[in-house]
Amino acid sequence: MQKNTVNNDEEKALRDKISGIDRKIVVLSGKGGVGKSTVSVNLALSLALLGKKVGLLDIDIHGPSIPTMLDMTQTRAVSDGYEILPVELGDIENLKVISIGFLLEKPDDAVIWRGPMKAGMIKQFLKDVKWGKLDFLIIDCPPGTGDEILSTVQLLGAGVEAVVVTTPQEVAAADVRKSLNFCVKLGLPVTGLIENMSGFVCPHCGRRTDIFKTGGGEKTARAFKVPYLGSIPIDPAVVDSGDEGLPLVKRLEHSQSAILFSAIAEKIIINNTLTNGIEKLQTTAEETMKIAVPVANGLLNAHFGHCDTFAIITADKTSKKITNREDVPAPPHEPGLLPKWLGEKGVETIITGGMGNKARSLFVEMEIEVVVGAPIETPEKLVESYLEGSLKTGENVCDH
Repeated sequence: MQKNTVNNDEEKALRDKISGIDRKIVVLSGKGGVGKSTVSVNLALSLALLGKKVGLLDIDIHGPSIPTMLDMTQTRAVSDGYEILPVELGDIENLKVISIGFLLEKPDDAVIWRGPMKAGMIKQFLKDVKWGKLDFLIIDCPPGTGDEILSTVQLLGAGVEAVVVTTPQEVAAADVRKSLNFCVKLGLPVTGLIENMSGFVCPHCGRRTDIFKTGGGEKTARAFKVPYLGSIPIDPAVVDSGDEGLPLVKRLEHSQSAILFSAIAEKIIINNTLTNGIEKLQTTAEETMKIAVPVANGLLNAHFGHCDTFAIITADKTSKKITNREDVPAPPHEPGLLPKWLGEKGVETIITGGMGNKARSLFVEMEIEVVVGAPIETPEKLVESYLEGSLKTGENVCDH
């Protein structure tokens, strides 16, 4: 009986502490190396600089990065005799930070714990830290969907949200889809997705160059029907800021990347999944797809780039049935415009009679499948045959 009383008291203390926090956001990534901690730190600071009361909680027990990124590796958390006092960041009084790094005897000490001990530490961070009233608690999670994240979400209970971080590469996008499916299974609302390392900002001229393919994060957000919060380029200043312990939004507040972080913070303030009615993820991206067909007089237009209208057809992958058709006027015929235009509309596949090699390569870069050599038929018949796997194609009729 005493044991149950203790557990009930702990649960009540946890609920009381959490009740003082308006929004609790876990920052997730499907894999390591995507800059999740950088996003967490700069996002927390951006929210604080916008006047919000913010807590930053580092639950990466084995590899805490937050103390290094805030130049606090020698800082140690203290207690007032009742609660652990979070660390405040210099002149920003409305930002409170806690990490296991503040509790270690030496910064380089290794933490060799199994799951239950990690869960106990996270519970202590939530229950025994003197957070006070907060507008936001930003929680920097380790990569993947393991013990720490699951424990945190379960301890926080109803009202927790997720921000998912990815990079443009397909290998990262694949892991991010796992994180989004993790959110689906837990009924966890997703406030939005951020694409980090999107393009490169030259340290000399400040010009941005897309050294990797871009748009993967935005495409994933559309597929899962979650808000796309924006993209952050590869910026040497971001790396320098992290190493020097002075986050970019403080070190170079007028830089392109700092302005982008601030814009994302403003979107998160607006995109309140709890009050603005943004629905929880209920299905995965695999259930529906959009297929574009160039049309003329109700039938396939053999020359893709010369059509005036596209039929954009939505289909259910499971039932292989067409659920919607939308006829959209084509944009002005300009080199390289159609791949981006159709990609923004969520198109995953194009069925056409012919397409030039250069145009096809642009669609491949956008991760849009191109089916050429299709016969002159109605868009519905072509899509139905494609979904059934019975579409018969001939030669690419384009002579470009």
